[in-house]
Amino acid sequence: MQSLKDKVAVVTGGTRGIGFSIADALAKEGAKVFICGRDNAGVKKALELLGNAKAANSIDGVTADVRRSEDCRKLIHAAAERFGGLDILVNNAGLGIFKPIDQLTPEEWDTVIETNLSGVFYCCHEAIPFMRKRGGGYIFNISSLAGVNAFPGGSAYNASKFGLNGFSEAMMQEIRYDGIRVSYIMPGSVATDFGAAPGARERETWKLTGEDIAKAVIDLYKFPPHALASRIEMRPSQPPRKK
Repeated sequence: MQSLKDKVAVVTGGTRGIGFSIADALAKEGAKVFICGRDNAGVKKALELLGNAKAANSIDGVTADVRRSEDCRKLIHAAAERFGGLDILVNNAGLGIFKPIDQLTPEEWDTVIETNLSGVFYCCHEAIPFMRKRGGGYIFNISSLAGVNAFPGGSAYNASKFGLNGFSEAMMQEIRYDGIRVSYIMPGSVATDFGAAPGARERETWKLTGEDIAKAVIDLYKFPPHALASRIEMRPSQPPRKK
């Protein structure tokens, strides 16, 4: 079984929601975790909470916007310098803007595509050379069932996640012989603050949790090195019945 002890992991969007759950799970497994978020106060708060679960000298992070290639370069290089290398990259940062196409502005389209797709490319572009130096690694891309199921109002989000799935599959084939595994996880409904109304999480106990997605990351990493579950679909086992 693959151990996570002392492995160096970067988690984008690691200050809340799914990303925070993944960062927390990695830290509890003994990994050295480096997170990022766009809000400095959010990064600081998340680091404090993660530090309570694991020795503070194994947790760090920076403010970064994955839409900017320079921010991604600084993020990956800062993590590798802080902890001596890089073994795991979790591309989790994402957002959704849901409008009919004729109401969606070009700026909103760019925001979704740049965050959910271009940011993943920027981080992978910087991370792969560091992983090659270590003799291998693991890249997890957090996608969505919206990457295989389109819906009205989801043009930008669907496009970003369909693209992320294709990107992940191509990258998996490119770097597999470098000892770098690639998996993309497609959750369905998750009880996070993503697009939720106030108090919604308390009413939606049927949904997946961030901890469920984090467990998938941990379990995938621990697969024998010769085995790769490259694509995982996750959905609530008992969603509300359709009327």
